[in-house]
Formats: sequence, structure tokens, C-alpha cells
Amino acid sequence: MTGQIDPDFWRRKRVLVTGHTGFKGAWTTAVLRTLGAEVFGLSLPPPTTPSLFEIMGADGASVSVMADIREVSNIACIREWRPQIVLHMAAQALVRQSYADAIGTFASNVMGTINVLETLRGLTELEAILVITTDKVYRNDDTGRAFVESDPLGGHDPYSASKAGAEIATSSYAYSFFKDNGVPVATARAGNVIGGGDWSNDRIIPDIWRANREGRPVTLRMPEAVRPWQHVLEPVAGYLMYCEALASNAETPRTLNFGPPPSDVLTVAEVTERFLGGLQSDI
Repeated sequence: MTGQIDPDFWRRKRVLVTGHTGFKGAWTTAVLRTLGAEVFGLSLPPPTTPSLFEIMGADGASVSVMADIREVSNIACIREWRPQIVLHMAAQALVRQSYADAIGTFASNVMGTINVLETLRGLTELEAILVITTDKVYRNDDTGRAFVESDPLGGHDPYSASKAGAEIATSSYAYSFFKDNGVPVATARAGNVIGGGDWSNDRIIPDIWRANREGRPVTLRMPEAVRPWQHVLEPVAGYLMYCEALASNAETPRTLNFGPPPSDVLTVAEVTERFLGGLQSDI
């Protein structure tokens, strides 16, 4: 998307952000608070120590509730908050963890999404619902081309498959329960996000930094894999502009990819070399 965030749209807007204690969710919350929104956060406790959510402190959500979206009874408070805009980010977001806990991954990413959408049903002040998934929802055809929104969904690993499942569930709820009420429901698919405040394991920049600090080699699982890297504030800004468009224009597409131009993508090895070069490290 092009353009700029409209501060007037967000001022005093009641916004639900699920997953607000995570890396991208914490940044989204910070931006929304800067814009004057009233942010209601619902998430598990911060997944890392340290965490951006805890560092932000009072700059975080206006209301913050720690709850597991896998149990619909845990999130009834959403109805009391009467959100106008919803950004659903809560998820199990790590590919390797999805192999270790496939059931938990599907429960969080598919049933958790369904539980949030079910809880939102019937709320009368909703202006837009945006479910954040991933560019990994596409069926990999091994051609190396950039995927477009109309490509078929798929996923060999549990994480990718669970996010594709979340896409299908979201589409079903959009047409079955929200369309007749005029509530736009959409999905956003972003590639690999980097930036300050990310302390997760199995993420390339934190892994490189930890290896450099400890003076050990960086372990690259798939060095030749090509990924659409982007700074965290790029998709966050895109999500907010997307919500603005959904709320104001009924013709806005219901799915968008968020990422850099295909000419700007880099392999894992290339990103590693550039980052180590910036650190002036030869590990």
C-alpha cells in the first residue's frame, strides 16, 4: 500500500490488538498509542526475556489482559471492550516450534482465530477486522517466483498449514457472519520481519547477534532460502493503512501481501553476511 497513516482516523479509536505482547504486536501497540488510539491488548504473557512489551511499560496498551485464545471463555472481555478496529496477531509464529508442538500450533493459529472471530460476532460498532497471517500460507510450487494473493494456499510444515487454515476460517466467517452486517474482514500476509525489540529464538537477526556476542559461529539452517525481509514498521504501517481502507472503501481487497519488491529479496546467507559486516565480525 502507498500513502500515509491518517492520525485523525485513529484518534480515540477503540482498537483490539491480540498478541500485543509479541514483537510485532508490541510495535503495533506503540504506534497506535502514539496516534491517540485506545488500545485493548489480549495476549499470553511476553514470550521472551527481555521483551519489548515490558520495556515499553506505560506506553503499551490502555488495557492489557493476559489470556489464551485457545479457550473461547478466556476472551469474553472482548465484547465488553466494544472494539471498532481489530488486529488479530496472536499466534504461534515459529516454524521449528510448530514441529515440536503441532497440536498447540494448530490450536492457536486455527482455533484461536476462530475463537476471536466468534467472540466478535454481533458487535455493532466494528469497522474492520484484520487477521495477520504470513506469506508462508501459499502452496510452494518451487518456481522461486513471488506469490500473488490469488495463488492457492498450502503448507508442508505445521506452521504454514495452520496459517493457511486460519485464512480459510477467516474467509468462512467473513462470508457467513460478517458480510451481511457490512463488517469488512480481511487477511494480511507479510514476509520476514526484522527490527529492534526482537529477542526470539530461531529468528535470523537475534540469532546472529547472540552468536556474535558469544563468539561462536552462526548456525544457518537454510542459507540459500530467499525471503522477503522488511523492517517491522513497514508492515505495521501497512496494516494500519489497510484497516483505514477497509473501513472507508467497500471495494478494498480482502487479502493483501506485504513485502519488499522482488528485486530487494535476499537469501539468508546474504542477510547474515551484511549484518556481520555491519558488526565488523568474521564469525
